[in-house]
Amino acid sequence: MTDLQTTIDWAALERAALDVQTRAHAPYSAYQVGAAVLTASGRIFAGCNVENASYGLSICAERSAIVQMVAAGERAPIALTVVTPGTSKLGPGVESPAIGAPCGMCRQTLAEFAEDLPIRMAVADRDGLSRMTSLAALLPEAFRAKSS
Repeated sequence: MTDLQTTIDWAALERAALDVQTRAHAPYSAYQVGAAVLTASGRIFAGCNVENASYGLSICAERSAIVQMVAAGERAPIALTVVTPGTSKLGPGVESPAIGAPCGMCRQTLAEFAEDLPIRMAVADRDGLSRMTSLAALLPEAFRAKSS
């Protein structure tokens, strides 16, 4: 992961995630998330969360970005940036973390396309409030189909 990090334009990924975050559809949680995936070809695909009254039909920003990547014919993500609004009230007695991490479904979706990749998690409008991690750290024993 270290060698790859030096070639990733994290600022460009964050700009793409911030741009799409403003278009998130989050009427139920008011927790707008943007994500941007960099592929091996150098292209960036961005996605935002889209909530639904039937919560199971909602899609997270990270999966939305992966869907955009696949729809464009790409299959090799090499980096991900996720931008969240920071700490916010999600309901009575429920508060989001300061820096939001991909959920379990998003982690597993990323694992479908990458063994590992660096992930930068940042907070919108809070310069410097970010954290680096990796897919392997977030999902150490991912479920993967066996290759024949």
